[in-house]
Amino acid sequence: MNIVVVGDILLDVDVDGVATRLCPDAPVPVVDVSGARYRAGGAGLVATMLAEDGHHVILVTVLGADEASTRLEGQLAGLTVVAGPSGAPTPVKTRVRADGNMVVRFDEGCQHAPVPAVTPAMLRALDGAAAIVVADYGRGLTTNPSLRAALTRLAGLIPIIWDPHRGGAPPVAGVAVVTPNWAEARAAAAVLSPAAPSADGPGELARTLMSLWRSNAVLVTQGQHGATLARATAPTVHIAAPKARVVDPCGAGDRLAASLAAQLAAGHDLTESARVAVREAASFLAGGGVEALNGPPRPVSGHSTGRRGGDAAALARRVRRTGGTVVATGGCFDLLHAGHARSLAAARALGDCLIVCLNSDSSVRRIKGASRPIINQLDRVELLLALGCVDAVLVFDEDTPERCLNMLRPDIWVKGGDYDVRELPETPLVESWGGRCLTVPYHPARSTTHLADALARVG
Repeated sequence: MNIVVVGDILLDVDVDGVATRLCPDAPVPVVDVSGARYRAGGAGLVATMLAEDGHHVILVTVLGADEASTRLEGQLAGLTVVAGPSGAPTPVKTRVRADGNMVVRFDEGCQHAPVPAVTPAMLRALDGAAAIVVADYGRGLTTNPSLRAALTRLAGLIPIIWDPHRGGAPPVAGVAVVTPNWAEARAAAAVLSPAAPSADGPGELARTLMSLWRSNAVLVTQGQHGATLARATAPTVHIAAPKARVVDPCGAGDRLAASLAAQLAAGHDLTESARVAVREAASFLAGGGVEALNGPPRPVSGHSTGRRGGDAAALARRVRRTGGTVVATGGCFDLLHAGHARSLAAARALGDCLIVCLNSDSSVRRIKGASRPIINQLDRVELLLALGCVDAVLVFDEDTPERCLNMLRPDIWVKGGDYDVRELPETPLVESWGGRCLTVPYHPARSTTHLADALARVG
């Protein structure tokens, strides 16, 4: 089953660092950069999300002939990409973060671009799709007449999810659902029907747009307030969003569109599909959003270490794509002992790879006190990887592993038998993508605390 993503692609760059002083030339922070991460944005982000969920994805887009495009192609390795020439520079959006907070964003090449040509191969790639996501980022691709004609023909045959943009083209008639956010919806209504009175609420606005766009449904998203779905054949429905702490809302609309496509391609009802999509978008943001993609969340020293393949997220994707079971567990693993080894071996036996989410040194100190960890994180990583049952280690700096989990999306999350999985804060998140939380035997006679006490007595 193919899901085709059509639309504009851009390069997202995250520059991470710390800010401890102000610039002497102006009252602005000086960011000491620790590293940069790259990922595909726009339609490329939607395609990446679907691929990481285990779907077969074809990305139909246009690419430039510049360094940014070359880097984009590297980020899309493993995806089926059918691309024509864009005839314009590749858009690049660079976010600079200090201590996890965005300080500034630089946009390059994001000005108006000419309407690109669409090749016969791009049009052929649409055929055979179980669902299509149109990710319009205002770069002109959705304005191309031949592409619009092909999408219009397919709109009556398969579900098409259209994620619009203020500067983009209107959806073709007959698409299954259009997914504007509240600001995009109000802007579109003002342009399409300037003489009409403004809608008072999201339901009225959604129905107005559904008529103007001649779509089968409109889902207006409203951030933490959920979304409102208007359908031609059913009453308007408001869908509440789960409560989540959101640092950066970037990517939520892409996550929602990807989830809708997967649900509709599987034959599910639109209302229920929208409920799942809203829930998964909230889970995505709660797990760190785009910052948790394509690399460890706020890496301390860039640690996403794997003995086989080098990258924990890439290992998870590789195992999942071949039908395997991804198992993950987490903890401090300070003073590795026999109880750890037994529990990790039992966890590895549950699937086809085991990824350990490891608390960083600063995380351990916050949880266990200033005297811990006893062993620094670099040594803890090395010791864990020396065990034959551990395939990769992912270091995280937060107090809980939610962002790691949302990036890895393991099939099984394992904890020791001294935990009740029903009470784990991670359980709702893991179950949101169909995963399971399990326990393995706990060995109370063997613990880091007991071992540390014994070493103190020896000393």
